[in-house]
Amino acid sequence: MTEGLKGHRITVEPSERHARVVHGGQVLAESDAALVLHETGCPDRYYIPAGDVRTDLLTPSATTTHCPFKGDASYWSLPEAPDLVWAYPDPKPEVAAIKGHFCFYEVEVS
Repeated sequence: MTEGLKGHRITVEPSERHARVVHGGQVLAESDAALVLHETGCPDRYYIPAGDVRTDLLTPSATTTHCPFKGDASYWSLPEAPDLVWAYPDPKPEVAAIKGHFCFYEVEVS
């Protein structure tokens, strides 16, 4: 767990739920080994191991963002869905567990 400015907190833990990402009827990711990241003021996000993601369907994007708590994110796209997925190739030490994992905006969990 990290606690930053004014009580901002992040925790990363193994998810007990099955995570699945479907876009346009195609399964992009499916995993029983996802991590769930809880962050103050943000929805829970599921980080799926790279081996469980159809990276062959994704194209790297030029988009990057910076989070003061997680580090610099890189993005990937589908032809009809820009910046659909992101990852932190070199996350801050406090959230190092998310390295090698991808995060999607829409994840079904069961």
